[in-house]
Amino acid sequence: MKTLFFAFMLLLSLPAASARRLRRDSQLIRGSVPRRRLTGLVSYNFKSRRRTPRSDDDPTAMTPIGGNADGLPTCLLCVCLTGSVYCEEVSPDMTSVPALPKESAYLYARFNKIKKINKRDFADTVTLKRIDLTGNLIAEIEEDAFSKLTLLEELSLAENRLTKLPVLPTKLSSFNANRNLLKTKGVKANVFKKLTKLVNLYLADNMLEAVPTIPESVRILHLQNNNITDVTIDTFCKASDNYYLRPSLSEVRLDGNPVVLSKYPDSFTCMKVLPVGRYR
Repeated sequence: MKTLFFAFMLLLSLPAASARRLRRDSQLIRGSVPRRRLTGLVSYNFKSRRRTPRSDDDPTAMTPIGGNADGLPTCLLCVCLTGSVYCEEVSPDMTSVPALPKESAYLYARFNKIKKINKRDFADTVTLKRIDLTGNLIAEIEEDAFSKLTLLEELSLAENRLTKLPVLPTKLSSFNANRNLLKTKGVKANVFKKLTKLVNLYLADNMLEAVPTIPESVRILHLQNNNITDVTIDTFCKASDNYYLRPSLSEVRLDGNPVVLSKYPDSFTCMKVLPVGRYR
């Protein structure tokens, strides 16, 4: 009898246990949790999953700071590579020398509408080794515009409107002022004298009336298509030294000038080659 009694009580307790389990499990079903508690859970989950911002996620990190910001406008208009700035045929028109990033070594600003070079244009970029300003509208260069460029080796001012030359850096090895409006009075007698490393000197297609003083180091000299009317013994050689030789001067062009070179045979005795030009 006892066995039957316990079996009967067990059967009665099963439905009640099932009901309690159903109520407990219903809390895991979507929508069964009260709205207030659900909101709290969702909020907690979003907060717990939120990624801690890294320094490179900071929007301000996209904006260069310090010295980089100063060079940004130029590098938007031009192409800036490591140490080089290319500003050729810039649109809208570039009418002045652009502000250069620090430690720039090479500037190519050809075929723009730059009209003047000021002293301050290169004052903060003393690392420049090459400047090419070919094909601009430059009519004026302040006297000390290149004075701080002690590392400058190549300078091209070809195809501009210059009537005179400023003081040039002493380390230049190549200088090009072809196709300007230069006259002898605008080229000081000693403008090239201190350029002891100058190898290539291009002054063609100007209005020079005389050959300027040429440094001993020059190998290539282009003076064609000027208004040069005569040369003397001291133009290339030394009247006081009959044994003086100038073997480094290997190419001289005087063609397109009024001078008749055959009238001055003693003017080229120190040279290993005769100048190209008019002989009769």
